[in-house]
Amino acid sequence: MSNTTVVELLERNVRHVESLPDSHFDTVQAEQRPAVVSVSCSDSRVPQEGMWDVDEPGWLFTVANIGNQVRDRYEGGDVLCGDVLYPIQCTETDVAAVVGHTGCGAVTAALQRAQSGDSGSLSPGIEKRVESLMPVVEAGLDDDRVTADGDAGLVDQLVEYNVDRQVEFLRTDGAVPDSVTVAGFVYDFQGVYGDTYGRCYLVNRDGDTGIESLRATVPKRFEEHVRRLLKYSQ
Repeated sequence: MSNTTVVELLERNVRHVESLPDSHFDTVQAEQRPAVVSVSCSDSRVPQEGMWDVDEPGWLFTVANIGNQVRDRYEGGDVLCGDVLYPIQCTETDVAAVVGHTGCGAVTAALQRAQSGDSGSLSPGIEKRVESLMPVVEAGLDDDRVTADGDAGLVDQLVEYNVDRQVEFLRTDGAVPDSVTVAGFVYDFQGVYGDTYGRCYLVNRDGDTGIESLRATVPKRFEEHVRRLLKYSQ
C-alpha cells in the first residue's frame, strides 16, 4: 500500500506540472509578497488553497497545525508562532486569516480531556498541541455563551471560541503592527452554519464579533457569509 501511495503522489505531481503554464512562476522567481497569511487546522478535510480558490504562486502564505493555533512555546513562555510571523515581518503581508473548522478533532480532544480530567497517552508533539488548547477550551466552558444545550454542538461552539481567542492572541502580540488586519473564519463542511458546504464564515474581524457590524464591513452579497454560533460580542 505504501508504494502505491508514493506512486500516486508522483502521478499527482505529474498532473500538477502538466497543468502549469510556462510562465507560472515567472513573477515569483526572486521573491514572494503574499497578500494573506492563512492559519488553518492541519486536518486533511480543510484545504487552504482550495477554500480560497488559489491557483497562483505567491498570493497565499499557508500555515497549518493541530487546532489552527498562532502561539508556540519558546524558552518557557508563549510566543507568536514564527510560521505566522514570518510573512508579516519579512514579506509585507498585511492580512492574517485564522481558520477553524467544524468538527475539529483537536478541540474535541481538548474538550474530552477537560471534561474527564484524563490526560490519556499522546506522543509529545501531539500532547504539546492539545495541551496548548486546554486553557482556551476551559475558558470557553466557563463562558456563558457556550452552552451544552445550544443549537450547535459543544465542539463547534468551542471551535468558534478558539478562533476568537487565536485572533486575539495575534492582534495583541507586540510583534504584529496595528496596520495588519486579522480576520477569523470557520470552514464549514458539515452544515453547521448553513446549507452551503465548504463555505468560510466570517466570525471575527480585528476583534469585532458583532454580526451587524461584521456585515457592514463586507459587500451586501456576502451577508450570508457572516454568521456566528456564539451570539454575543466579546
